[in-house]
Amino acid sequence: QIQLVESGGGLVQVGGSLRLSCAASGRTFSTYTMGWFRRAPGKEREFVAKISWSGGRVYYADSVKGRFTISRDNAKNTVYLQMNSLKPEDTAVYYCAADHGWLTSDYRAYDYWGQGTQVTVSS
Repeated sequence: QIQLVESGGGLVQVGGSLRLSCAASGRTFSTYTMGWFRRAPGKEREFVAKISWSGGRVYYADSVKGRFTISRDNAKNTVYLQMNSLKPEDTAVYYCAADHGWLTSDYRAYDYWGQGTQVTVSS
């Protein structure tokens, strides 16, 4: 079991950048696929990006491809989401989550979740 805590959210203007971090407690962080999801007001939670346990595989939602970069540092038990060229439609609460598998990007497959961090992109 691991606990996840996100940080780095905030208010940014259109075209700006933010870097989210997700710190994990527990010794098994390096065995999990880590994902980022988001939920905008009035919308369902949606997949953003994921990274395999080793960092060797990454996968992005089409809506963020080319703008967001997911990475991880297993020595620090931390996963990151670098967000560039932010748009108003990126406004949401962002969550990190952990899953033992890789095949699915469905949020229901993820076992552990952080509390979320708010990202607001103003125009």
